[in-house]
Amino acid sequence: MTELPLWRLHALRACYLIMAVGLGVFVWPVVISHLAAPLLGGATANSLLAGIGALSILGLFHPLRMLPLLLFEVTWKAIFLAFYALPLWRSGSVDEASLANIQAVLVVVIFLPLIPWRHVWATYLASPAERWR
Repeated sequence: MTELPLWRLHALRACYLIMAVGLGVFVWPVVISHLAAPLLGGATANSLLAGIGALSILGLFHPLRMLPLLLFEVTWKAIFLAFYALPLWRSGSVDEASLANIQAVLVVVIFLPLIPWRHVWATYLASPAERWR
């Protein structure tokens, strides 16, 4: 596989920066200042998102090595949009809170053209897997 052009690496860095700043601004304050209460799904989700935000910082320095993190971000958001947001929208049941959540998740569309899909194909799908034994 040939090296990616510098603009492509910077585009990936922009994706990681958006993730790190966005999650740093909106999720980390909730994680840091949460009340001692029963642990529900929100605490789990916030911990997961905070971890993604923290690891996104590594993507600024190693944009290709951290591609699986970016692919995970795109994948979970696509699942959310396809299996939660779309049925809600089709049924006409989108309220203001749901719409705000959907809009936040839709930011993922800016990542799609920035991901080097040929590199993803060559590195993760077309290349031989590591040995099992």
